[in-house]
Amino acid sequence: MLILGIETSCDETSAALVEDGKTILSSAIATQLDLLKKYGGVVPEVAARRHTELIGYVIKEALDTAGKTLDDVDAVAVTSRQGLIGCLMVGVAAAKTISYARQLPLIGLHHIEGHIFANILSNPDLPVPHICLTVSGGHNMLVQVKKNCKYKVLGSTLDDAAGEAFDKVAKFLGLDFPGGPVIDRLSKQGNRKAFTFPRPMIRSKELDFSFSGLKTSVINMFKEKIAHGEMLPLADIAASFQEAIVDVLVAKTLRAVEEHGSKVVGVTGGVSANSRLREVFAETCKKRGIKVFFPKLSLCTDNAAMIAAAGYARMLLGERSGLRLDVFPNTPLGG
Repeated sequence: MLILGIETSCDETSAALVEDGKTILSSAIATQLDLLKKYGGVVPEVAARRHTELIGYVIKEALDTAGKTLDDVDAVAVTSRQGLIGCLMVGVAAAKTISYARQLPLIGLHHIEGHIFANILSNPDLPVPHICLTVSGGHNMLVQVKKNCKYKVLGSTLDDAAGEAFDKVAKFLGLDFPGGPVIDRLSKQGNRKAFTFPRPMIRSKELDFSFSGLKTSVINMFKEKIAHGEMLPLADIAASFQEAIVDVLVAKTLRAVEEHGSKVVGVTGGVSANSRLREVFAETCKKRGIKVFFPKLSLCTDNAAMIAAAGYARMLLGERSGLRLDVFPNTPLGG
């Protein structure tokens, strides 16, 4: 079964063709990096307009790369929940058009479920059930993947997500956007113990996340050093800040593992590409006899291949959305 996936929840315009939920025939992604750098982040209205300009070309690229046409497609899967409303509308409109014109089944999906399937797509041997940490620019979520397409949310973001904190701190420090990769690279030159930043909620029994206080702590320290005319060791600040985020993400995930008796962890989302996060997870999980899985780097950030894979799984369950499919910018992960 050949699924056309479409993903436009934020700033990447993406289309992909995935066969039987596991073989990626093509994955086309058009970024908005030029706009992000110009404006210092995502401007929802601008992002939506760019999606409108790009969506047709991206779908054509996905088809051409795979050597397929719409005649070969069996269903269309699209992100319809969790994201910027204007951006979601562009992808859903395109998916509905193809579905109607070609009389193809349409499946609307939650963005976070897509990230869960990015890990499954990358690791066919990923056991279910398992605990999944989804960590990205807009979301931190701990999810118990109970079985195929069945989830229980254990914890989520209360304010700034990890990726958002990376971007905001990087911007304040005068670094490029997006901040996560820049801080990751800069941290390799710094001392992770140079500054003691707070680890928000790390001892809390709750499995939710909060990084706004950590972000504020870094900014206040930075301002204080400037006020006193001190030199700014950016690499040390970046390394210490990154270490605080990693400590919280790992600690919360392992607490969820202990509470739910799991021995398997999946880490996914844009921030799962962070080299230090992968290193600490791998070391810590190995010591505790826990298996940890990460997506391929190409599937960490938003992409349509993960949406196509999730759509295939939903198709097997007999699910269809129909042409009345609507968009919901903020909705709980169902299942």
